[in-house]
Amino acid sequence: MTTSMTVRTLRNEYAKMRHLRIDLVAALLLLGVAALTVLTAMNSGLIDHRADADGYGWKLLMVSLHGAVTLAAPLLLAVMASRQVEIEHSGHGWVSTSMAGATPGRLCRAKLLALGALISPMPVAWGALVLIIGRSIGVTAPAPAERLCCQLICLAIVNLAVLGAQLLASARTENQLGPLALGLAGILLSTFSQVMPLWARFLSPWTAYGLIVPADFVGPTLVDLDCHLVNLSVLAGIGGALFLAITARFDRREI
Repeated sequence: MTTSMTVRTLRNEYAKMRHLRIDLVAALLLLGVAALTVLTAMNSGLIDHRADADGYGWKLLMVSLHGAVTLAAPLLLAVMASRQVEIEHSGHGWVSTSMAGATPGRLCRAKLLALGALISPMPVAWGALVLIIGRSIGVTAPAPAERLCCQLICLAIVNLAVLGAQLLASARTENQLGPLALGLAGILLSTFSQVMPLWARFLSPWTAYGLIVPADFVGPTLVDLDCHLVNLSVLAGIGGALFLAITARFDRREI
């Protein structure tokens, strides 16, 4: 795909996003995770742990953020992917764009770029919220900037992986109930992934949320956990290669 065609295809995708009101779903994801993070942290006793010297308050906020994302992101990402792809099924978009030079696989890659650019900055906003809430209620321990940055990067990677999987599922079937059901199943997989064996968390984008749990209880103590950034980066590379390979097959056959 030439640069001019890539730019034109992306512009078309952004135009579709405005028409489909994808921005509303994205706003729901952004604000929903923010609200769930605050509510979960407050209900878990954040106020009572403001002065803990071990940074318990920050750990609680980060765990709450992780839990909020696992509850909201799988389904809302599925909705975003489904709406962005459904228009191609209903309006014979695959055929018309192919005639214009953008084959189905290339179109799927453009959709991932367009939607990915929309969701990738969200973890930065969530991280800022964690810092603002922590400071505003008076958490006295130093903010764990390095661990928080690691968590935000990992959340962005896993969200992109889930989005890519949902786009492929939506592109393969005209009936979008299946991909949306996959999003619902993704909530269960992501929620329970942290109690799965470590090897099982590598099996899908949804279970990969279990690799980035920031902390867990060991007795009464909330202990920091490894975010597996290196392993997750390797998985992201493998997932990206699979996405390119599958969409390349779309280029050679009609969806």
